[in-house]
Amino acid sequence: MKRVSIAIVRTHDYAPVSTDAPVRSRAACADEDPELFFPIGDTGPALLQIEEAKAVCRRGCPLMESCLQGALERNELGVWGGTDETDRRRMKRQAARRRTAA
Repeated sequence: MKRVSIAIVRTHDYAPVSTDAPVRSRAACADEDPELFFPIGDTGPALLQIEEAKAVCRRGCPLMESCLQGALERNELGVWGGTDETDRRRMKRQAARRRTAA
């Protein structure tokens, strides 16, 4: 399906104003099988799947940081923002240690 963008420009005495919708970034995982990001277990073949899912995120996903922040806030399962559950638990422990040390 071909996307068509239509721009309406209204002019005022001082400057033109564009009504184009803002361009939204698209997640790198948008065209991937969602099951890739939810491996069963964390040993054997699941380790390869986890690394494969993380690689998708790390290939320059423009939403990686916000995806990671959301996963940390919601305690998500699976791979989000280039991290797995173990990575995120480690990040939360480190942040808690920094807060208590401060």
